[in-house]
Amino acid sequence: MDKPLAGVTVLDLSAVIMGPWATHLLALQGASVWKVEAPGGDTMRVADPHGRPGMAPIFRHSNRGKKSIVLDLKRPEARGVALRLAAKADVLVHNIRPAAAERLGLGWDAVQAVNPRLVYAALTGFGSAGPYAGRPAYDDLIQGASGLAGLSDPPRYTPSLIADRYVGVYAAQAILAALLAARTTGEGRAIEVPMFEVMSELVLADHLGGLTFRPAAGPPGYSRLLAPDRRPCRCSDGAWISVIVYTEKQWRAFFAVAGAGDRYLADPVLSDPAARRADYAHAYAVVAELIERHPAPWWLERLAAADVPAMPVGRVETLVDDPHLRAAGVVREAGGERSVGSALGHADTPAPRLGEHTRELLTAAGYDEAAIDRLIASGAAA
Repeated sequence: MDKPLAGVTVLDLSAVIMGPWATHLLALQGASVWKVEAPGGDTMRVADPHGRPGMAPIFRHSNRGKKSIVLDLKRPEARGVALRLAAKADVLVHNIRPAAAERLGLGWDAVQAVNPRLVYAALTGFGSAGPYAGRPAYDDLIQGASGLAGLSDPPRYTPSLIADRYVGVYAAQAILAALLAARTTGEGRAIEVPMFEVMSELVLADHLGGLTFRPAAGPPGYSRLLAPDRRPCRCSDGAWISVIVYTEKQWRAFFAVAGAGDRYLADPVLSDPAARRADYAHAYAVVAELIERHPAPWWLERLAAADVPAMPVGRVETLVDDPHLRAAGVVREAGGERSVGSALGHADTPAPRLGEHTRELLTAAGYDEAAIDRLIASGAAA
């Protein structure tokens, strides 16, 4: 099962994070991903100052296992190359705005004409059915528009490209479902994966709350998730730990470990599940107060013995040496570099240098050496 997508070819016209993350997940599972880049390369190649020129860490960790071909899609001959590659692919993925894709001659109708069995996945900021269709979108914008940032007070962005990454995972799932259907029916199909709708679905599934009903049965929001003290807790030694006290057994065990069993029984908001659900803010504030009384090792040892879930708060510099992540292959080291491996254990290969596979993929598209030389000399390929 290390390569369940062996034999599947993906033509990747996407850039930045959302699309490349989706195709990275497919590459990890064995798909051959042909990444088409503009002459300047994917902008994430230079997104931060670390690493070798044109191979920034964030690019490396989102594009492992792919092959890179440089095409200037503003040139008609390069668009012809893209269509020849599409004719040999099983899946085409892009995050070009729909109108621009049509202008490039790479819309659904044009691509389907050369490959009727193709799965055509357009990853967009906003879906084509609504009034925001065609607007530009980035991770921060979607975190704000979808209500995710607004769950904090004051609103703030999650310090991770959570919208790009989550929508990328969503897209990979949708692509696999469409690919299965295409192979069953023999007919290709176009799918659209819009960031705003997907992230709004995520937020509303947790927080629609009382607005689920009409008239409203109460306010929106899942109170447990919105409680101010639902956060990592600071211990007496200054270290931070994450503790989740969730089941009734865990609530009783936590207060027993804390030596505060009497307080638990005397406070109905703590000991009565219905009252606690109505006032998680109070319950979690008490947990945070108690955790401040002892150092982190004290808590971690005793909570583990009591089967109450608790872990130290990780940081990037601790995760790279975490023994579990190393054993699972999520953090790997080779040749003086670390890489982010598949959480499912799939093997992978390094990210490609810009244009590293241009000649190889042009050959796969059916061009001979003389034609390849002409394309490169013209600037259509590089």
